[in-house]
Amino acid sequence: MMAVTRGFVGRRTADSSRVPPGQYVTRDFPVLSAGPTPYTPLDAWDFTIRGGVDRPVSWSWTEFQALPHEKFTVDIHCVTKWTKLDMAWSGVSLDTFLDATPTQAAYALAFSDGGYTTNIPLADLRGGRAWVVDEYDGRPLDPEHGGPARLLVPHLYFWKSAKWIRGLDLRAADQPGFWEMFGYHNYGDPWKEQRYYGD
Repeated sequence: MMAVTRGFVGRRTADSSRVPPGQYVTRDFPVLSAGPTPYTPLDAWDFTIRGGVDRPVSWSWTEFQALPHEKFTVDIHCVTKWTKLDMAWSGVSLDTFLDATPTQAAYALAFSDGGYTTNIPLADLRGGRAWVVDEYDGRPLDPEHGGPARLLVPHLYFWKSAKWIRGLDLRAADQPGFWEMFGYHNYGDPWKEQRYYGD
């Protein structure tokens, strides 16, 4: 008799126009992290844009909460090959932050509690394509999923959506982040299967 692990729901198929090549759909929300989960008190949290700006600008948690939040639903694609469809989030568009900090920079290095970084072209953070999110599925974002707030860039592989986000370092030139220095693709387009260097 075959043993089945209780709670295992397996892989399912979905509309192929929503699932990039090499991905499978899961109902779970897997937790993958490069190190221990940081727990930042809300009164110590801020989000800062620095680097290629006239002056750094920071928002406290209270100021962040006062910014206009959007509710939206997107699909997420992890480089480890899982895709989760119809994920409901709430957060502040990166356009809100970037409009407050004019820059000539072309790239951003996102930085997080715990020392994590990831690089993203600034164009990929504009135009309603990226957010700082603090709620998932109608509830505050759990620390294991990046709470109190994480970056969300759903058109790129999920490692670009930095957990425990604390800000953006704007730069004229691109600089690889944590996983990019360990051989992950510099850009990470799931539709082109840009998982690793050379893909």
